[in-house]
Amino acid sequence: MAEEVGLGVIGGGLMGREITSAVARWIHLHDLGVTPRVVHVCDVDPEVLRWYERAAPQPTLSTDYHSLLADPAVDAVYCAVPHHLHEQIYLDVLRAGKHLLAEKPFGIDLAAANTIMAEVDARPQQLVRVSSEFPFSPGGQAVWKWIADRAYGELLEVRASFLHSSDLDPEKPINWKRQSQFNGLYGCMGDLGMHALHIPLRAGWMPTTVFALLSNVFAERPDGRGGVAACDTWDNAVLACSLTDGTPLIVETKRIAPGETNTWRIEIDGTEGSIAYSTKYPKTLRRLDYKAGAPQAWSSLDLGSVGAYPSITGAIFETGFSDWLQQMLAAFLDELHGELHQPFTCVTPAEALAAHRIYTAALESRATRSAVTL
Repeated sequence: MAEEVGLGVIGGGLMGREITSAVARWIHLHDLGVTPRVVHVCDVDPEVLRWYERAAPQPTLSTDYHSLLADPAVDAVYCAVPHHLHEQIYLDVLRAGKHLLAEKPFGIDLAAANTIMAEVDARPQQLVRVSSEFPFSPGGQAVWKWIADRAYGELLEVRASFLHSSDLDPEKPINWKRQSQFNGLYGCMGDLGMHALHIPLRAGWMPTTVFALLSNVFAERPDGRGGVAACDTWDNAVLACSLTDGTPLIVETKRIAPGETNTWRIEIDGTEGSIAYSTKYPKTLRRLDYKAGAPQAWSSLDLGSVGAYPSITGAIFETGFSDWLQQMLAAFLDELHGELHQPFTCVTPAEALAAHRIYTAALESRATRSAVTL
């Protein structure tokens, strides 16, 4: 009999619905010995909660997250709220004795992240992880296994990106992610950066220096009420980083990347091999295996649906974002259950804190127009 985990969802919007949908089709995965059930959903907007009336069995619905935290049926919490709310809600979740799957960036700034981290360190019996779905794609998993095998030889360069283009439209109404009071000063880095940094940080490729090129392309946007509002966050960020041995790590996070629709990509070049993957071409993994004096030729491999956790989908079929998110949730629950079926876990709090240090250095670099040492 599979262990059942009662899952509470704080923030019922886009990602809360995605998590609930992933739970509803848990039978899609082979048996992990653990089964989630969404038992309680909280959102401040009652209209948002109406969607959850479709869930079966229907969870308890509330507009005060303290009610969710007091619910004994809730064992673990997935929390997707604006960044300025992370610190207080995450602290309250942990103090209520619940496990936590947190959204990035794990606090609006480095000070908030440090406060959350102190609470995490004080509660080692509670599992805390941070969301990042894209490395759980078949391509992301193939890249990670290649890195773990050190198939690159000596590292030459790492390039990691997360790009989308919806903000290219200047008439797009403003939302909280475009206002620093809610999103934080990191701008696009806080919202998108963990996707790009998950695999590099997991590989131990922590920068020692950061030089940042940050762009705020549109200083204002329609406010949705006939006026305009200040858009005071960074739209695009390009970070030129250096690892301990001087190896370049280039990290791009952009909300204005013409033609891109949530493209996650990573390329690693080494003296014995290179690998590249992009969700723009989700079935295609590119590799170059090199031996001295031999031709240098990239090859392409069609990927199927083989991810971190086996599912009912045939290996020859394609996967998509909803599958990768379910794989990420499986990794969280697998670790919570204490019987890891595979070694690649969700982002750790320490990795999220490392990302904060990188973003903070990027802001300092932009202000001083110089490289910043971490």
